Amino acid sequence: MAALHTLWMGLVLLGVLGVLQTGAQAQVSLQPNFQQDKFLGRWFTSGLASNSSWFREKKKVLSVCVSVVAPSADGGLNLTSTFLRKEQCETRTLLLRPAGPPGCYSYTSPHWGSTHDVWVAMTDYDEYALLYTTGTKGLGQDFHMATLYSRTQTPRAEIKEKFTTFAKTQGFTEDAIVFLPQTDKCMEEHK
Repeated sequence: MAALHTLWMGLVLLGVLGVLQTGAQAQVSLQPNFQQDKFLGRWFTSGLASNSSWFREKKKVLSVCVSVVAPSADGGLNLTSTFLRKEQCETRTLLLRPAGPPGCYSYTSPHWGSTHDVWVAMTDYDEYALLYTTGTKGLGQDFHMATLYSRTQTPRAEIKEKFTTFAKTQGFTEDAIVFLPQTDKCMEEHK
């Protein structure tokens, strides 16, 4: 009986260590059979959820932004986003490097210098994509974000509901989930 108890405790410890090592990967599943070539093209950031204090402070002034996903030389993706900031259009490009199975990427935050992981959790390629990002910022603060990408500025109600459910399964509360208002500003850069 003591041997069985020891074996059980060992398995529990291995399970706990596995969860600690994989972090957010344990919570987020990847799009099965992710096809990077179908993910390319123009997307609108239509919904966000985040634990970031910056997000909580700014969420009322954010609006839809346009992003273009293109292949990079290293087999990853260039994500170029254009958004309205202080009444001017700003464009930023992130290099998403492959970081595991297809649909899993990492990038270095230009602001914090830390590495963030991005998972394409769910997509139909033609209408929506749900992404989950995790990392650290500043003095070791955990950063988590769920993003709804849509091929149009106005995703259908079913897609918004899918995003809300996804965000809540990642631990975000209703007040941390925002659907961004449409805008005509900064949209012409990536037609």
